Amino acid sequence: MAKKKEVTVEEKLRALYDLQLIDSRIDEIRNVRGELPLEIEDLEDEITGLSTRISNFEEDITNLETDISNKKIVIEEANSLMKKYAEQQKNVRNNREFDSLSKEVEYQGLEIELAEKRINEYRAKIEQKKEIIATTKERLALKEEHLGHKKSELDDIMKDTEKEEKLLQKKSSDFEKLIDEHLLTAYKRIRNKVKNGLAVVSIERGASSGSFFTIPPQRQVEIASRKKVITDEHSGRILVDPVLAEEEMTKMQKFFS
Repeated sequence: MAKKKEVTVEEKLRALYDLQLIDSRIDEIRNVRGELPLEIEDLEDEITGLSTRISNFEEDITNLETDISNKKIVIEEANSLMKKYAEQQKNVRNNREFDSLSKEVEYQGLEIELAEKRINEYRAKIEQKKEIIATTKERLALKEEHLGHKKSELDDIMKDTEKEEKLLQKKSSDFEKLIDEHLLTAYKRIRNKVKNGLAVVSIERGASSGSFFTIPPQRQVEIASRKKVITDEHSGRILVDPVLAEEEMTKMQKFFS
């Protein structure tokens, strides 16, 4: 049985740098979308909130209209009782009965006044709520129109980049399989920690790319020998020599194009 070929440190470094180039390209594509997905999510939340507000006010109006109907029933019943008591007053036997019925008539009159007052209050509240609903519907229409534009904008970007992103994600997964688990975990940890997502960088002008800290010449020789994985003591990023970086960038540019 043939012995499995051992992967050299240089091959690991090349695979790591290729993976970094692919992941950086995916980052670029996602940056083109920018804040659009979050903006869309915020707009959708706002629209849901406005729709709920309208529904709540419409429910309030329905309840107020029910209250008005109930008060109208109270008025009808009070008017009916007033007629009844007025008729009874014609057949009273003494002043005490007449006064008692007069108080009942007066009480029902007060009930009618109170019911009419409440009806006017309810109608005023309904008008206020209708005004709020109209204003909220205007805001809702504007938000929905804005959402439509944002979604259209995102769809255009997605059409342009979705195919490329899927291809790059597959390529990223393929390269991940070439790297041992320990090294891959370290790469992902560094990538999540640094702001620009660069976990593997080359040496530029005697320092790691994007850094002002000079790397000692002896250390640069070690990195160029590609005998072991070396990290930058300041940023923790994995370092590769510029020649390897240039070779891999040229190779990957062909793939990207």
